[in-house]
Amino acid sequence: MTVPEGRIQVIVLDVNETLSDMAPMSRRFAEIGAPELAAKVWFASLLRDGFALTASAAYEHFAALGEGALRSVLAGFTLNRDIDHAVAHVMEGFGSLDVHPDVVDGVPRLRAAGLRLITLTNGSTDVADRLLTKAGVRDQFEQVLSVDSPRVWKPGARAYQYAAQTCGVPVDRMLLVAVHPWDIDGAARAGMRTAWIDRAGAPYPAYFTTPELTVTALTELVEQLTAG
Repeated sequence: MTVPEGRIQVIVLDVNETLSDMAPMSRRFAEIGAPELAAKVWFASLLRDGFALTASAAYEHFAALGEGALRSVLAGFTLNRDIDHAVAHVMEGFGSLDVHPDVVDGVPRLRAAGLRLITLTNGSTDVADRLLTKAGVRDQFEQVLSVDSPRVWKPGARAYQYAAQTCGVPVDRMLLVAVHPWDIDGAARAGMRTAWIDRAGAPYPAYFTTPELTVTALTELVEQLTAG
């Protein structure tokens, strides 16, 4: 089956939490003596700081913000090792993550439908490349893109425009696929089509732009797109 002509040409996939299963990061916190719930506080703090810098027309790399936010979050706990080793242990966890089960099947099916696939992550291309290679789907992606090049975090409009310019297609022929409503909203405001993966069965915030498609897995997205 193929996607009807004149529709979406490029699928733009977010990486952190959309492709990667970040649940094991909680165990990293437990291993250093911190509560597992601190992982969610840390990741939310990391995103907050990246968004704040973007709003101020500034920029910092994901890893630098990750380490800085981690030191702040861990300062309130008694750890079983010194702070430098604790930070290193958590950050190293990004390199050992796996993709969600639906990604291994969904990615090749999207490609088989004649769609071009790229990533667009607020993280690094190295981490995304390792993740996709480990999952055996790296060859399905024509490009692994990061906001490090435009130096503006999603949901800033220039991040999505950069992806369109790099692929050489109009922004409205691209479909941003993500689990984060803030990413969906940013892409929609930049002119992209959008699809929200709701694996947790959570309500979509009413204050964000409604996604065009809502699915529970990447494989379900393939079915909706090929059905026209």
